[in-house]
Amino acid sequence: MIWKPSVTVAAIIEKNHKYLLVEEEPEPGTGLFLNQPAGHLDPGESLVQGTIRETLEETAYTFVPEYLVGVYQWYSKRADTTYIRFAFSGSVTEHDPNRTLDHGIACAAWFSFDEISQRIDRHRSPLVMQCILDYRHGKRFPLDMIKHYD
Repeated sequence: MIWKPSVTVAAIIEKNHKYLLVEEEPEPGTGLFLNQPAGHLDPGESLVQGTIRETLEETAYTFVPEYLVGVYQWYSKRADTTYIRFAFSGSVTEHDPNRTLDHGIACAAWFSFDEISQRIDRHRSPLVMQCILDYRHGKRFPLDMIKHYD
């Protein structure tokens, strides 16, 4: 058997000292969890393209990636899956309030660091807080360190 981790991308977006997160229900009946706009990489798309797409689909905001914050490996016992997450920081431009959000996304909202810290029990994974902490500690890597070949 060949082991294959699940590649995901995430956007860390701060504006006016608040972070854009989504409230999502990953599986019916599990309740709402907080996460960065994030998701699985689609076949053929670059990491940056995937982050832009996922952010638009989950928040209705257009994301402009500026930096890679980090690469994270996490094993979920519940899903029996290893996730490799590429987290990007950047800004948002346009917002389409009439856009339908992805299935499972209840809403996208802005949260202060304190609000996020007080809701750790509702985080989708430990990567939510770790990505924000790394961002707050100034971790920023240039996008050109990632090479995408078609």
